[in-house]
Amino acid sequence: MNYILHICTQDEWAADQSTGEYRAASLKSEGFIHCSRPEQIVWVANQYYPGAVDLVLLWIDLQKLSARLHWEDSDGDVFPHLYGPLNLDAVTSVIDFVPDPDGVFRVVPERGIRDWETRD
Repeated sequence: MNYILHICTQDEWAADQSTGEYRAASLKSEGFIHCSRPEQIVWVANQYYPGAVDLVLLWIDLQKLSARLHWEDSDGDVFPHLYGPLNLDAVTSVIDFVPDPDGVFRVVPERGIRDWETRD
């Protein structure tokens, strides 16, 4: 596995672009940024973001991370937790992550190549 994923709102992602690193609210409140393996992300989206339509999915290259990554038990599975800010050069793709019309997430959007750099 080369990639982990993180869900955030479009506004949260846009707010951190000028700082050169992304800091999820959980970094301050829990000490880490919640991430997932690709096969976990649909469950996470449906569990914590049901019906949300303003989300993006960050594809993160494990080889480029600056902060420490720990794999920890949570909700009966093992999830990656990033103990520090996410350096933007580790994010290889940012994809809009929207549910089906019934509000349920069913599909993991495919990873693009640094496509977020060309977004307005």
